[in-house]
Amino acid sequence: MGEPVESVAVIGAGTMGQGIAVAAALGGARVRVHDRPSVVDKGMRAIRLRYESAVEAAPGTPHAPLDELAEPCAALADAVEGADLVIEAVFEDMGAKLEVYRAIGPVMGSSSVLATNTSSLPIKDLACAVPAADRFVATHFFNPAELVPGVEVARAPETSDETVRRAVSFLTSIGKEPIEVGAGAGFVANRLQLALFLEALNCVRDGSATPEQVDAVVRRTFGFRLPAFGPFAVADMAGLDVYTSILETLEAAYGERFTVPAELSDLVADGRVGVKAGAGFRDYTADEVTELLASRDERYRRLLAAAGD
Repeated sequence: MGEPVESVAVIGAGTMGQGIAVAAALGGARVRVHDRPSVVDKGMRAIRLRYESAVEAAPGTPHAPLDELAEPCAALADAVEGADLVIEAVFEDMGAKLEVYRAIGPVMGSSSVLATNTSSLPIKDLACAVPAADRFVATHFFNPAELVPGVEVARAPETSDETVRRAVSFLTSIGKEPIEVGAGAGFVANRLQLALFLEALNCVRDGSATPEQVDAVVRRTFGFRLPAFGPFAVADMAGLDVYTSILETLEAAYGERFTVPAELSDLVADGRVGVKAGAGFRDYTADEVTELLASRDERYRRLLAAAGD
């Protein structure tokens, strides 16, 4: 069960399956891609273009020709048999995924890991159709999968620690950053992303901005900072007392969806207002504060230079 992942079967040759196949091939894994014949042929053409584009963008980095790493498989059994890791990347529909699992079960190896790329479906419900649920795990890639570094990893109630370890090890080996999260609907990324989208829509609905203006605000203000720091780190640097004051104003204008949460009120009441106090959502030494702020400014300068606009 503890063998490293060297061969991967990707089930589904659509946009996400293509990106996952490219990411695996770029990491040196051997990949077999399965879908309906008409779909898999089209998918392989897209995979080739995406692979070649990634290789061209990294001159000097050795990569084997795609033909040595990836191949299409018209038959599901041909793709799955002997694969160390099977990644399901079919349409986001419970029935479609369960049907695929039932077909994979009889041909999947006794030590193979089955991973789903679901972005929102509860993994505990998907696990009911998997013959060996202890070897089932969610590996949620983001589009384009060959470029976005983070991958959410979530376990079903039956998933073994060894299965998670093998999935994390594989993702790390192909240059990804696996982040283990809870298995609730939408995991973490989509809960955050869709919450932002709904409030963005509210801004358009109430006439505060056009969709284009909202996009510009996100890109050039708080969104500019997010590649360097997550929301808790940004809050600590801004000041939790400042956040509290802003939320009180927003609640007065827009209602209870902006009510100051108890977690925030408690921190502020305890004097944990962020970096300036040496404590917020986490504790900071004086040296850590100095290093954090210097690192922040340097990261922002690099982001500004990289954006080029």
